[in-house]
Amino acid sequence: MRFLTALTLLLAVPVLGIIGSWALLDAQSGAVLVHQLQTVLPEYAWTSLLLSVSVAVGVAVVGGATAATVTLFEFPGRRFFEWALLLPLAMPAYVLAYAYTDFLQYSGPLQTALRALTGAQGAMLPDVRSLWGAVMLFVACLYPYAYLLTRAALNERGVQLLEAARLLGAGTGRRVRQVALPLARPALAAGVALALMETLADYGVGSYFGLSTLTTGVYRAWLVMDDRIAAAQLATVLLAVVALLLWLEHRAQRALRFATTRPGNLQSQEARPVPLTGGRRLVAWAVCGLPVLIGFALPVAILLGLLWQEARHAELGLPWARFGQWAWTSFKLAGLGALLASALALALAYALRVRPRPGLRLAARVASLGYAVPGAVIAVGILIPAGGLQSLWPASGASVLVTGTIFGLLYAYLVRFTAVALQSVESGYARIPTSLDETARMLGTPRWRLFLRVHLPLLQRSALAAGLLVFVDVMKELPATLVLRPFNSDTLAVIAYQLARDERLSEAALPSLAIVAVGLLPVLLLSRAMRQR
Repeated sequence: MRFLTALTLLLAVPVLGIIGSWALLDAQSGAVLVHQLQTVLPEYAWTSLLLSVSVAVGVAVVGGATAATVTLFEFPGRRFFEWALLLPLAMPAYVLAYAYTDFLQYSGPLQTALRALTGAQGAMLPDVRSLWGAVMLFVACLYPYAYLLTRAALNERGVQLLEAARLLGAGTGRRVRQVALPLARPALAAGVALALMETLADYGVGSYFGLSTLTTGVYRAWLVMDDRIAAAQLATVLLAVVALLLWLEHRAQRALRFATTRPGNLQSQEARPVPLTGGRRLVAWAVCGLPVLIGFALPVAILLGLLWQEARHAELGLPWARFGQWAWTSFKLAGLGALLASALALALAYALRVRPRPGLRLAARVASLGYAVPGAVIAVGILIPAGGLQSLWPASGASVLVTGTIFGLLYAYLVRFTAVALQSVESGYARIPTSLDETARMLGTPRWRLFLRVHLPLLQRSALAAGLLVFVDVMKELPATLVLRPFNSDTLAVIAYQLARDERLSEAALPSLAIVAVGLLPVLLLSRAMRQR
């Protein structure tokens, strides 16, 4: 138990390293901090704030509207949209950025066609590589967070309460405004908070679009200015904002309890979704169809077109022979990360079940915070302690171990994604009655045998789901991998970013599509689980 507690606390070292870096603040570092406050930090903070507020509004509007439409109303295609609205979850934001940049830029097919049609010479559309373009992309791929939670909340009691309001004489608009929206507010707030954490953690879109956000500032301070203290200070600001969002998300999740007093599968025949006719059906199709089109269907079509274009000129483009190496590196890292995270989650969840000591429970909660920490913060938080250990003990080889081998990457993946695996395994344990444990103890079964013979067979689906989720998250992870990867260990995400950064968008299509294809697996499993429920 002590070893497991120490291992889980080890996952908190990057965050503690960021916070502890303020102890290294000296006169020179203080001058750099003042210089940051007077020059770049206001711009970083203002851009991040403007981006976050705009994404929050967009995610709330799109996620709330789509959830209310498929939950409260009946129209042709409703069953299709229930799962299709989850598809943008498989699309990383930086892949969307690559696809739409090629499609909407001055030399892209859309503006070329518009100029040919109108005879104009200048740009026909505003530059997508801007703040408004980033907002559009983040909303398109992150609204499913709000959609998923809001739909779950409305499924529990929304239809019944709307039916009761109808019987009391309330019109459709009043029912939605005074019943559905207040009911979904906590779930909507939780979904928006999750979307904002993903927005603040992003590096690919901000770097590719040239935005001055807190996350891109961390990388510029570390890689361009070669100032680890400045990077740590910016990472601390980002960490404080994410901690605030995490607190708001937990608070909103606690408020969801008022919507679960009766299971949603006990709906009466009278409490069915309201049928839509005529023009209202068109509105419902537009509300549900546009997010799927913009967030998944159109970018996939753009990437397939780029891939076909590149395949016709293969001798000039992507070195196809090396694609297998990049794919193998990605799958190897994702597989190892998923295996280690799932094993740690199983051990931790079992220990919390059989002997829930306060220290172990605290360590588990600390380890669970890692998923909310951006990859940029984790990378800096790993490099600072490693550099400090290397300077104090040169023979340790800490810096080489972190950046010269896959150890640093696997450590970052465990810090970032153990919480994902732990949540899945704990949900599986919640379905196993404690009476099985008591019966096994009465029969004299050792604890190790209880886990192997009783718990593990019952946790197979949860463990596989945990491993799959971590596998996909590692495949999509960019910031920490970009900094900590060893030489000649590029992943699909890194290669796609580098090719797109060099304006070789056609060549970036293949690794981008591979990432999207892998990301579809948990989305399909999630939609299947929701239908079974």
